[in-house]
Amino acid sequence: MLDDRARILLKALVERYIADGQPVGSRTLSRASGLDLSAATIRNVMADLEELGLIVSPHTSAGRVPTARGYRLFVDTMLTARPIHLDEQGHIGHEAMGAHPHLQPDQPQRVIASAAHMLSSLSHFVGVVTAPRKATVFRHIEFLRLGDKRVLVILVAPDGDVQNRVIFTAQDVTQAQLIEASNILNQHYSGLSIEEMRERLKGEVDQLRSDIAQLMQAAVQAGGEAAAESSDQLVVAGERNLLTVQDFSNDLGSLRRLFDLFEQKTQLMRLLDGSRRAEGVHIYIGGESQVVPFEELSVVSAPYEINGQVVGTLGVIGPTRMAYDRMIEIVDITSRLVSNALSQK
Repeated sequence: MLDDRARILLKALVERYIADGQPVGSRTLSRASGLDLSAATIRNVMADLEELGLIVSPHTSAGRVPTARGYRLFVDTMLTARPIHLDEQGHIGHEAMGAHPHLQPDQPQRVIASAAHMLSSLSHFVGVVTAPRKATVFRHIEFLRLGDKRVLVILVAPDGDVQNRVIFTAQDVTQAQLIEASNILNQHYSGLSIEEMRERLKGEVDQLRSDIAQLMQAAVQAGGEAAAESSDQLVVAGERNLLTVQDFSNDLGSLRRLFDLFEQKTQLMRLLDGSRRAEGVHIYIGGESQVVPFEELSVVSAPYEINGQVVGTLGVIGPTRMAYDRMIEIVDITSRLVSNALSQK
């Protein structure tokens, strides 16, 4: 929808504003664009860009700044990010990574925490990483009678992870009944996913005594809830970096809302969960995600894998005025490093 002249001027304006953080006037834009245009011509083009909603003029300045729509057009059509390649050992050259250390594949949780801090350190904004979704498969199950129609369900995953849930039964049950139910589950259902157990129970519930059937169905429900909780882990690092960002530091209301966002995490989880279904780096600018409705905020994210299977998402959260090419590089690098570290045996 833009001719070449308008595209060059918009690109120059966005790049200059990202670099300086100051509204860009026609004289500055003339020098930055390299075009031999009169000031009047540049003002006319700027007026056209403003009418299209790509730039806006702050009340206190004669210059213009990009809108979220202007940033989106810049990112989608004018930005060139350098491709990142890992070597055979899964390492990235220091020229791309800086002096930051590689992620060490010692413990998954340590890799996730290190990745969040790496994203924050390299971007100088906020780094976020969702923990890998754990398989909803159980190796062993036990029931422990607590009394008052309450039963403790102990679920042991193949990796040794233990989840405890308290369930309530319609009537009181004996420990002998609980042992019988756990024996049936361990003998016939061990190794199945929670969804597979749920589907199989639908066909077999009529063959089971009602008390045993109710216990097994309650255990499956508890297992599903435990798996959902374990997948909702979000590691956030570098929130305090936003205190030094010019775009936020003068607006305490915006800062308060941002810190509430990081504290509650629910909206971020929904946003990053959507990024799991995207290939490569995904960028949300301003409030366009509909999930995190902050006009002054952008999120650059990418999924990461374990042995070729997408298991989580990571990213950088910062102001819309960010160096998107650099953020894409940082997120892409970290995604590959995390995938490589977690996939090593």
